[in-house]
Amino acid sequence: IRTLRLRGALSQGLFMPLSLFPELESSAVRAGDDLTKTLAVGKYEPPAPTGMGDYRAPFPPMVPKTDEMRVQSLPEVLDEIAGLPYAVTLKYDGTSATFVIDPRTGEFHAASRNQSLKDGNNPYWNMARQYRIEETLRDHPNLALQGEIVGAGIQKNPLALTEKSLFVFNVYDMTTAQYLGHDAAREFLAKARIPAVETLETGEAFAYTQAELLALAEGKYPATSNEREGIVVRPRTETHSTALGGRLSFKTISNRYLLAERD
Repeated sequence: IRTLRLRGALSQGLFMPLSLFPELESSAVRAGDDLTKTLAVGKYEPPAPTGMGDYRAPFPPMVPKTDEMRVQSLPEVLDEIAGLPYAVTLKYDGTSATFVIDPRTGEFHAASRNQSLKDGNNPYWNMARQYRIEETLRDHPNLALQGEIVGAGIQKNPLALTEKSLFVFNVYDMTTAQYLGHDAAREFLAKARIPAVETLETGEAFAYTQAELLALAEGKYPATSNEREGIVVRPRTETHSTALGGRLSFKTISNRYLLAERD
């Protein structure tokens, strides 16, 4: 369902009566129930473009897959982060990449969002070579890196880059099963000479409302006229979220970006 303006109002969903779904018993359905399996529906994941690499193995199980919940879906996370030191980073519109050394086998993996890929002339392995990621992780085998590959040939290249590049947003410690905090991760990446996602703002006490975050999410990618996808917000020290059932981290997608989508 695409974001649209209808009669001047922003529409991001569709309400339908339960009577249209005979497989549901209205008396047994409660607010908050997950009906995706019952209705056989799910989020559409577009197929990966050609040239992105050949399947090698399933996604490395020792690292969580990359995903962020929208603040619009769980606004209660704002209560959890309120008053904490925080960081706001730019959300890049590209393809997710994970780099890790399997502690069981010693094998280095370059993975897309859903699978490990064979070594070859593809963006994931090319980024690993360009930034000497395997060498870095051999020195720190407990760590995994996750980032966004952007540039020519990827997601219509909204950053208008002439070459592909990698921007890391997660440094994960497999020993502690925790992500490095914002400051520690950036210190590590700087020493390894691996680019990090741009930090737009840091503060000592988070106090944004959802409306203010939506305004903050809007903007253009640097030196372009292209709407940026949005922002990611986290406490500077890793914190558990009851609402999310995991780390306290969420994204805010720009409404202007969503309205500009055409595919």
